[in-house]
Amino acid sequence: MTRYRWVILAAGTAAQASFSAASVGLPALAPALRSHYALTLGQTGVVLGAMSLGMVPTLFAWGLAADRIGERAVIALGLASGGVALAAAGWTRSYPALVALLALSGALGCAVNAASGRAVMSWFVEEERGTALGIRQAAIPVGGAAAAVALPLLASAGGTKLAFVVLGAGFVAGGALGGALMREPAGRRGAAPARDERPPVRDRGMWTLAGGSSLYLTAQIAFTGFVVLFLHIHRGVSTHAAAAVLATMNLLGIAARILAGRWSDHLRARVRPLRTVGLALAVATVVAAALVDAPLWVLVPAFLVAGVLGLSWNGLSFTAAAERAGAARAGAALGLQQTSLAVVGALVSPAFAALVAGTSWRLAFAVAAAGPLLGAFALRRVPEARAPVQQYMSASGPRSHGALPRPQSRS
Repeated sequence: MTRYRWVILAAGTAAQASFSAASVGLPALAPALRSHYALTLGQTGVVLGAMSLGMVPTLFAWGLAADRIGERAVIALGLASGGVALAAAGWTRSYPALVALLALSGALGCAVNAASGRAVMSWFVEEERGTALGIRQAAIPVGGAAAAVALPLLASAGGTKLAFVVLGAGFVAGGALGGALMREPAGRRGAAPARDERPPVRDRGMWTLAGGSSLYLTAQIAFTGFVVLFLHIHRGVSTHAAAAVLATMNLLGIAARILAGRWSDHLRARVRPLRTVGLALAVATVVAAALVDAPLWVLVPAFLVAGVLGLSWNGLSFTAAAERAGAARAGAALGLQQTSLAVVGALVSPAFAALVAGTSWRLAFAVAAAGPLLGAFALRRVPEARAPVQQYMSASGPRSHGALPRPQSRS
């Protein structure tokens, strides 16, 4: 039975990848969207941030639902309905309709974010959890890499309509897989929060963790969201070649997320490596900004380093939030953390596009470095969770089903 945790991990990763192909991979379709809908650069930024905007009002609610009714129903319902909305976007003819349907697909499909993370967290003990959730979070660049390769080809073959239909079908397939394979570990059924567990929304440390890590998105989105447009518009690189850079960035990001998780398991810490990555990301972003007009053989590696660092940290914040909250409230905690990411993500894309339009690519990338720098300093106030582990299942059999480790002090 305990080996089933790997099935849970595979199902959760696949379901998340189906959602991330659209939420993260959509920038690969940006040139086709600009052409088809006659978008300005600013409008393109809004389109690329529409799914994140749609997630804002629903992520926390989906997390609460996962705590109460389980991950299986939440993943199946959310992805299936979100897939219908995303496929319908292929028949839109106007910018407002496109934004509305992308936002709706994000609001529905984001059910998988907290639910799949909660499922994986529940089946793995502390010594494996960072790696397991790193693999689960690697689904995001997996989806992004697949979309970076496939979407330009789909757009060339059948326009944006075909691209949206395929993305929507991926949602439905991911939801069906999650619905078929997800189950709860036996010890978790009926588990209640420990008496000393605070709801995540009343935990100031949780808000600091969510807010501080969300600031890292200013750099992550600058590279993953705009590298295709930057290389195509500013440096004259073909759409397919620019998308290949994005695909490479995401493929390397897969390994980075898994390695970051293993590193945190080795350190028995989540926040400390998260802060280290933030500082490195800030430095790499400044270097990339300084090289925007350098030869491509110098520029592209600099962008890849910054982009991979920008993709590497999310699993660390995801694990830290789940462990801080306690088992019975992990869904709510992940929903809160993901809501913070969605709010910042929805703001960063149009703000970055507007900054580029009003100033320059160089200045926009340089400003993006401020986010991870400020975030890393904010996370100094978040203590590590060092209490003894209590988990539902282990490699040798069931354990107690109380709370996950909680920090001994509060910020």
